[in-house]
Amino acid sequence: MTQEQAAQQEHGIETKTSIGPQVQGLTEAEAARRLAQYGENVLIEHHVTLFGRLARFFWGPIPWMIEIAALLSGFLQHWADLAIILAMLFVNAGVGFWQEFKADNAIALLKRRLALQARVRRDGVWKDVQARLLVPGDLVLVKLGNVIPADLKLVGGAYLSVDQAALTGESLPVDKKVGDDAYSGSVAKQGEMSGEVTATGMNTYFGKTASLVEQAGNISHFQRAVLRIGNFLIMMTIGLVLVIGLAALFRRDPLVETIQFALILTIASIPVALPAVLSVTMAIGAERLAALKAIVSRLVAIEEMAGMDVLCSDKTGTLTKNELKLGEIEPAQAVESEAVLLAAALASRRDAPDAIDAAIFAGMPSSMSTKQYTIESFQPFDPVAKRAQAQVEYEGRRFKVTKGAPQVIVDLCHPADNARRAIAASIERAASRGFRTLGVAQTDDSGEWRYLGLIPLSDPPRDDCAQTIAIAREMGVDVKMVTGDHEAIAKEIAGQLKLGQNIVVADSVFEHENESEQLERIVAADGFARVFPEHKFKIVRALQGAGHIVGMTGDGVNDAPALKQADVGIAVSGATDAARAAADLVLTAPGLSVITTAIKEARQIFERMTSYAIYRIAETIRLLLFMTASILLFNFYPVTAIMVVLLALLNDLPIMMIAYDNAPFAMRPVRWDMAKVLTIATALGIYGVLESFVLFWIVRDYLALPLPLVQALIFLKLLVSGHMTIYLTRNKGLVWQRPWPSLKLVVPCEMTQVVGTLVVVYGWFMAPTGWGYALLVWAYALVSFGIASALKIGVYKLLDYRAALQSRHLTRVEQRLTPHSTKLR
Repeated sequence: MTQEQAAQQEHGIETKTSIGPQVQGLTEAEAARRLAQYGENVLIEHHVTLFGRLARFFWGPIPWMIEIAALLSGFLQHWADLAIILAMLFVNAGVGFWQEFKADNAIALLKRRLALQARVRRDGVWKDVQARLLVPGDLVLVKLGNVIPADLKLVGGAYLSVDQAALTGESLPVDKKVGDDAYSGSVAKQGEMSGEVTATGMNTYFGKTASLVEQAGNISHFQRAVLRIGNFLIMMTIGLVLVIGLAALFRRDPLVETIQFALILTIASIPVALPAVLSVTMAIGAERLAALKAIVSRLVAIEEMAGMDVLCSDKTGTLTKNELKLGEIEPAQAVESEAVLLAAALASRRDAPDAIDAAIFAGMPSSMSTKQYTIESFQPFDPVAKRAQAQVEYEGRRFKVTKGAPQVIVDLCHPADNARRAIAASIERAASRGFRTLGVAQTDDSGEWRYLGLIPLSDPPRDDCAQTIAIAREMGVDVKMVTGDHEAIAKEIAGQLKLGQNIVVADSVFEHENESEQLERIVAADGFARVFPEHKFKIVRALQGAGHIVGMTGDGVNDAPALKQADVGIAVSGATDAARAAADLVLTAPGLSVITTAIKEARQIFERMTSYAIYRIAETIRLLLFMTASILLFNFYPVTAIMVVLLALLNDLPIMMIAYDNAPFAMRPVRWDMAKVLTIATALGIYGVLESFVLFWIVRDYLALPLPLVQALIFLKLLVSGHMTIYLTRNKGLVWQRPWPSLKLVVPCEMTQVVGTLVVVYGWFMAPTGWGYALLVWAYALVSFGIASALKIGVYKLLDYRAALQSRHLTRVEQRLTPHSTKLR
């Protein structure tokens, strides 16, 4: 502010700022009253305390099971068991809490884009106030470089050019005039205007976007799968404990002994390492994705990406380069293309080029130069006149050049009617192909303007996008374009990328109240044009409601709500802080090519998690049923409490190395098929019970060994067979079929088996067996392993055959339900 302006404010004299004829601003008293009514001009955040965030990881089916076991251990004073159980509980909670703690708050990052200060007219005087104190009705002045502090209705001034790409996705600044709206969070690029505040805080366009981010979110399929596994094991444990309790009551067993068995059974049934192993598996995958320039901010997004079957992709900056490129120049009759380009370059500012100027300079051949031309005066692009102009001197000759809106340039040159019609046809053809056109003109020796031609401009697709989209579709992912641009531009880009030409205007989709009609149009569309943030949000939710796992890419504030709502939100290279905070996956390299690589990696990670889930359920069933049946049929504890704890440690700790295992890669999206997981796990678990009873019969009845020795050998069998089960569950075929097990998995598993064997042979915590009986158990386990492998292959084939029968049945039903007229068509 100048000293003169300061003096004017001090004496109540108005500065010469163009304002609306009727809008004069508010008084301080009225502003204070409205501030109390509407609240401050800030975004409201929903905060969760650190304790609250941590407490969530101790609440749920699996934490409950672990906590119950800990209580029982403490009640019976089994301190070693209690220490191990609590350690696993805190490991599980710690892994999840740490991953969530690293994620930034999307709303806080959205707030950073809001203006801190605003120039406002109060009591007839222009003054600077904190933006948070603005209220509806305030008169605000916006100048070059200002962040617009609230939603405004522009009421005075010549013109304003606003960059609102981060809000609406439009790739170029938008020209504003009196009566237009200007949105909070956008940036003034040119001009100066005043505006009346129409909305503040959460009621602004920006605030509504923030509220959508707050509302967005859903439970991941991974979380649902873990809950279903936990619920299955809880119900089975409850059922078996009740059976044992009734049997103990009938036999009049001691109460303490019954409680002790319930403790053992509970510990055996809890997959204490399940959340930790699955989280570690995803964390290792996240490290691999980071090496591919894809940063994972939410671990469960890896599992979601494996099942993703629809990818909604933002256009500007994602599918395209977000930089203008010259098309084929259309010169006027008897004019060379080089002359058109040279005149356009002379009418451009080289020292501070805007997006159009930069495209013109980039399109000039190396042989063309403007250095020998002297620019005597330059008038930058004026949104009112809609053209830029320069006075040029060259070898003693002076002339003017101009470039701008084609209609303005044509009117300036006054061509003949037939030429005017031809130019209009060229402009229309270019617009139908998604090109923005510039008209170029130059004065002749008499000073009259002469039309030179048209320069088409477009934002071209990225070089690798077409191939990336083709690969994604081969992998079963349907790619849909989502853009704020006009449908003509969207169709042109979609055609170049071979996305399809069914591009629909977003408003036309949601004008139908019938949700089924909306969904039908959304699913059928290849892309959406003229899209606003709420449209993106609704598109994602509609697809999710239809059972799709949806990915969404974006880079702006306008994308943040949909990024958070999507199963996999992907912030592309160069995204705003708000977009990165709302996303699950942040790409640090340009383009989408890394996404297909990430999908492949995610599907391999999913196979590892499925393998572990089957293994864990099978082992739980094997141990639970075997122990329960032993108590009911033989009134005999097959393993002791310390053996159960040792099994938990020796089984789960090395199995975490499954995160490094080699895994197959599915060519179609994969999802948790809990029916298949439970079927395979149950078959292997029940077989394990049978083989355990056969060994029990051999060592107790045939070899007539004492009971402590029987328990030791049963423990060794459960350990060896348990580790071998992981080799069974890691693929659908024979163990030696590719991909082969990784050494990072094999070595820890075998070392643990050796440790378990030494414990049994030399009698640590149990009766010693010697090498002879230990090797007998190993031989028995290897034979059983071969039989279990054949059983697994048979069950998979049976499930595949059943699925094929169901598919054929559904096809026949659909054919019967299809109207005859449709078949004829």
